[in-house]
Amino acid sequence: MRLERLVNQAEKICWQVNAGLLAYSPACALQHHLVEARKAGAIPDVLLFCEHPHVITLGRNGKKENLRVSDPLLAQMNVTFQETDRGGDITYHGPGQIVGYPILDLTEHRRDVRWYIQQLEETMIRTTADFAVTAERAPGRHGVWVGQPGSEEKLAAVGVHLSRWVTSHGFAYNVATDLRYFDLIVPCGIAGKRATSLERVLDRAVRAEEVRPRLAAHFGELFERNMLQVSRPALEEKLSQHRQHALAPRSSEVLEFKGSMA
Repeated sequence: MRLERLVNQAEKICWQVNAGLLAYSPACALQHHLVEARKAGAIPDVLLFCEHPHVITLGRNGKKENLRVSDPLLAQMNVTFQETDRGGDITYHGPGQIVGYPILDLTEHRRDVRWYIQQLEETMIRTTADFAVTAERAPGRHGVWVGQPGSEEKLAAVGVHLSRWVTSHGFAYNVATDLRYFDLIVPCGIAGKRATSLERVLDRAVRAEEVRPRLAAHFGELFERNMLQVSRPALEEKLSQHRQHALAPRSSEVLEFKGSMA
């Protein structure tokens, strides 16, 4: 089915794109292009899945002192550091972690940031329940937590950005993450709390392929969208077409230019 048909049909849809391993900076650039295309109505809602190489990111309200190691040590460990415009404090992304970047126009859902964050959390809570594990919110904190109150550990983080009610950034769900990298930071700026992973909680190996479809399914249910898988090349082609169209001169501009040459 051609992407044009998927954009123009009245059915409420969301493209699910699995981008694979993607460095953080290119992922941010891709989100920027998606946001601009979504604002223009050139694409429907998108849920972009990816996995990042080792990177520590600092949100716009974050504190650099929550980074526990020096820049030279990060470089020695092949971990990059990047400031970003998402909400939240400091966090780690790396192999074995599913990162989800929803590009949604909330004017077509609900203009409520708190509701939106809760929907993302609920997506991950329901996904965790599919593995017979109880995950919950923690009072006064974003993200998804497992364990008893007081000793709970963070399974997933949330940090978002909105521009004219179009969302970017999103959530990070630890599946088989090497949790030792979280020792480089104060996770999410919360002292005394540790990160965990689904693999650690279940005490068995878990592949991202087991988890990603469940995240997408629950996301579609909660946001009332039919999830349609679109390849990354097809998405890139659609974005390229949108950029070319946006750069093309308008007919009035062409006429004015032609007139100046007469």
